[in-house]
Amino acid sequence: MRNYDLEFLKRFSMVIGLLLLVTVGLAIGAFFLSKAIPPEVSPVAARQTQARIAPVGAVYAGSTGAAAQAAAAAAAAAAQAAQGAYGGTLDGKTIYDQLCTACHTTGVGMAPMLTPAGLGARLSKGKDTLYKHAIEGFTGPDGGVMPPKGGNAGLSEEQIRATVDWMLEQSK
Repeated sequence: MRNYDLEFLKRFSMVIGLLLLVTVGLAIGAFFLSKAIPPEVSPVAARQTQARIAPVGAVYAGSTGAAAQAAAAAAAAAAQAAQGAYGGTLDGKTIYDQLCTACHTTGVGMAPMLTPAGLGARLSKGKDTLYKHAIEGFTGPDGGVMPPKGGNAGLSEEQIRATVDWMLEQSK
């Protein structure tokens, strides 16, 4: 090997060594720095953790406990009712306006319109058939499509029946 090749390899090795030392130094610095800075806790994650580890049951004793138990039962019933679609309302117009209007005013998916010729003609099959198709869904022979519960699985059967009844009244 020539002298200038050896000199190049010597300097190149020194540069590589220096870069390796800098890399190791940065890695060690990052390790100690990550230990010194406390991790950020998301408020959402903290609330989810608190809800997850909250006690499942509670102890109620005496008349004060009975009142607290009644209040807790009422709050749980209200929360369950609010979990239903559209607040558990049985107002067919409200459900129609918020869910059904998209298809039944434009005829998307061959949905019958609220006219005697549209929905009124379907009444000849009987209300029970209309309820069944609205609850379970239906694909007609002509390509018409009705998703189960109008596409909102949160609706109860009572809400579906109330909405179908309201729609039938409007189609007269």
